[in-house]
Amino acid sequence: MATNQGPGEPGPDGPGPDGWEILGDPSRRAIVESLAVRPHAVGELAAQLPISRPAVSQHLRVLKDAGLVDDEAAGTRRVYRLNPAGVSALRDQLDVFWRRTLEGLQEIVEEADEEKS
Repeated sequence: MATNQGPGEPGPDGPGPDGWEILGDPSRRAIVESLAVRPHAVGELAAQLPISRPAVSQHLRVLKDAGLVDDEAAGTRRVYRLNPAGVSALRDQLDVFWRRTLEGLQEIVEEADEEKS
């Protein structure tokens, strides 16, 4: 199985692409949602989507370059699956956003309490 950098992490060719920007594309989100259920070959993904098989392959290449998807040979086809490290990096970013939001909300509540006193 190939090893890729996580979203936004530097790879051999410089900084990796931003995973959030990449997931902004509805077809890529649909591919990731399908791969979250189980690994798929390109043809299986293309059968589920309203885009061509070559378009699915292009989207998978972008997702792989971003470190969100890995692939491995299975006979004459390639099977794609989510890259746990890439998905974990996105989750870590969400955790940071959520923590900052909660800290900001707490500050607002504390300031309001101080003004009432």
